[in-house]
Amino acid sequence: MLKFRVGDKVQVVAGKDKGKKGTIERVFPKKNTVLIPEINMYKKHVKGANVQGGQKGGIDDIPRPIHVSKIMLLDPKSDKPTRVGFKIVDGKKVRVAKKSNKEIKSAKK
Repeated sequence: MLKFRVGDKVQVVAGKDKGKKGTIERVFPKKNTVLIPEINMYKKHVKGANVQGGQKGGIDDIPRPIHVSKIMLLDPKSDKPTRVGFKIVDGKKVRVAKKSNKEIKSAKK
């Protein structure tokens, strides 16, 4: 089970985007990666199509998934990176920030 969910606020702690903050848009549990808009951006060369719509060619910026080992969840109290723990509260398993010991609420879309 991954410790990250869609809507979580995270900070990149390693790689070319180190220090940037963002919100998880999509999770890929089988590959242990997450997609965060405006993080891990790469250039994609697109060839133009000669159809009636006339799709233009060019270079697009697209976000690529980033491995979960390079990101950390932000503490809800201090807004600093923290590790994630688990606790049983009222018979339910909840995520807890290790720094402040506060429960991490899941952001539903």
